[in-house]
Amino acid sequence: MSHFETGSIKFNCKWIAAKPVDEKTIIEINRWRNILFKHKLIGVYPNGIGYGNISIRLTNKEFLISGTSTGHLETLTNQHYSVVTSYDFAANSVNCKGPVKASAESLTHAAVYEMDPGVQAIIHIHNKKMWDELLGKVSTTSFSVEYGTPEMALEIKRLFNTTNLIEQKILVMAGHEEGVISFGKDLEEAGEIILKYLHPAG
Repeated sequence: MSHFETGSIKFNCKWIAAKPVDEKTIIEINRWRNILFKHKLIGVYPNGIGYGNISIRLTNKEFLISGTSTGHLETLTNQHYSVVTSYDFAANSVNCKGPVKASAESLTHAAVYEMDPGVQAIIHIHNKKMWDELLGKVSTTSFSVEYGTPEMALEIKRLFNTTNLIEQKILVMAGHEEGVISFGKDLEEAGEIILKYLHPAG
């Protein structure tokens, strides 16, 4: 089932309504989210389904991620981010707190953070041209694995263990048409990787 047919894969989101993070915490993540939205790498399809998300590591175990159903919003505030406090791949569950529920892609982000302690930021965008060009040329998940599932988290772990993903810092989600993920030591690195492939030199 493609993202054109379903808004998000159902997962167990244990959400605690809480105050938003400090405005200072979202300055850089919002700056990059605005850039990605401008390039239509995060946004909403004509059928109303939003796409794309962004996160930063807060502590060893916690990360801040854009909330569910925020893709259509041109500008986000601290009211649109959620803190993932814990997760369980096997149970397909995420514990989060904040003004909104965490993105349905939270387990995918969690898998990347878990596999590489040096990762401090993750970007998930949609772009058909980039997806077509990178499919099979960079680390690529199996076509049979859907986004937002425990299987996707396991697939990302497999890529870390069997490919040079840790050096490339970008992967294609074959079973999630248009889906591409980048990561880095900060948002600048993760964002520049996306922009490099969006506008290749020459």
